[in-house]
Amino acid sequence: MTHDPSLDRLDSLDKLGSLDRLDSLAPLRTTFGATQVEEAERRAFVRNLFDQVAPRYDLMNDLMSFGLHRLWKRAAVAATSAAPGTATGTVIDLAGGTGDLALALRKRLPEARIILADASPGMVEVARRRASGQIDCRVAEGEELPFADASAEAVMLSFGLRNMTDPPKALREVRRVLKPGGRLVLLEFSEPDGWFAPFYNLFSRFVIPALGALVSGNRKAYRYLIDSIRLFPDAETMAAELRAAGFADVTLRRFVFGVAVLHVARVPA
Repeated sequence: MTHDPSLDRLDSLDKLGSLDRLDSLAPLRTTFGATQVEEAERRAFVRNLFDQVAPRYDLMNDLMSFGLHRLWKRAAVAATSAAPGTATGTVIDLAGGTGDLALALRKRLPEARIILADASPGMVEVARRRASGQIDCRVAEGEELPFADASAEAVMLSFGLRNMTDPPKALREVRRVLKPGGRLVLLEFSEPDGWFAPFYNLFSRFVIPALGALVSGNRKAYRYLIDSIRLFPDAETMAAELRAAGFADVTLRRFVFGVAVLHVARVPA
């Protein structure tokens, strides 16, 4: 893997070894916001939620992050397109939503095969209309990917892992479909630095749901999104989860005092 000086190597995580599963992602399996639910219920609730918000999803992302999510996603696209073999290989945009990242990849990788996969039919329909045939758009659960073993050079997963019912299984699925030496680029919200956390928590608790109600008419959806972020592990723990799923050379890059984190990991050759 080519060294990127902007990423901090997590060599200290070597001592954790390779585990089958850690506990940090377990709370996501049976919660929908503050409500305890069965796994099948959660999967259905999340899919329905994203179907509802799909038409205004990009606008809400701009408002919630003051447009900063575009810079974070640009970094994710750059890291993905820099993976070995992607110029003419296969790249999967998992939990690809409305297709903004997949289309950005298309511009960087005009000869690659770009596949967008998302569990929400509503999101995929928006992406399909936007893409106009430039990318292959599929409805697919992250835990059951419809791709052959070792069939992709890179997988990009942006702000979608925490919405999956079984995130560790999804990570193992990503590892399965990646070729030896293939790269996972994971962009997710995370735990902000201690001094910044009170300000961020106030904003996320009160402002984001209000914006969601105003713009999309769905306060509950954005209340869920904030609760799911709070349940998601911090950056170092997420790196340990990646190692537990069988990835190596895990690196991370923090944005806005840790509000979002870009992890890059490699499948051992």
